[in-house]
Amino acid sequence: MKGKLAQLDTVLYFAVFTPSPKHWWRVVALAFSKSGNGGLYILLALVCALFFEQLGQQFALTAILAFAIERPLYFYLKKRIARVRPCDCYALKALLTPADKFSLPSGHSAGAWLYAVCIVEHLSVHWWLLFTWAAGVSLSRVVVGVHYPLDVVVGALMGIGCASLSIFLVGML
Repeated sequence: MKGKLAQLDTVLYFAVFTPSPKHWWRVVALAFSKSGNGGLYILLALVCALFFEQLGQQFALTAILAFAIERPLYFYLKKRIARVRPCDCYALKALLTPADKFSLPSGHSAGAWLYAVCIVEHLSVHWWLLFTWAAGVSLSRVVVGVHYPLDVVVGALMGIGCASLSIFLVGML
């Protein structure tokens, strides 16, 4: 089972990732990937906390708690699983240089889905816009060549789970 899953993951990776940078979606993928780097998360949380009063502060608290749960779990799983990135396994040139050498789970995917769920929960924002953005961040990590599809799926589930736990805990306050 594990071998077949890894084989399917590799086939899907090569269906999405192509080493030629001529495709227009690579430019779009790089933009989505960079939007998930984390700097915007901090800025948006601060703006919301300052200008949206109680609702913004509750959002900021939920997001901070969710990341406080997600980040240690992410680092633990990354080191424990130690799955080598596809760009390192197949000697392919990724469109960007990853921050570390392991790929599972995808931190960009986890962060994007975590943040999207927290925003949708606390601020009246169209869910489909945020979930489209989070899916774009996730898919972009495969398109730029630094993650397998399973990495971003696990990251997304982890982000959604951590956000949901944080929403529950903040709701109990």
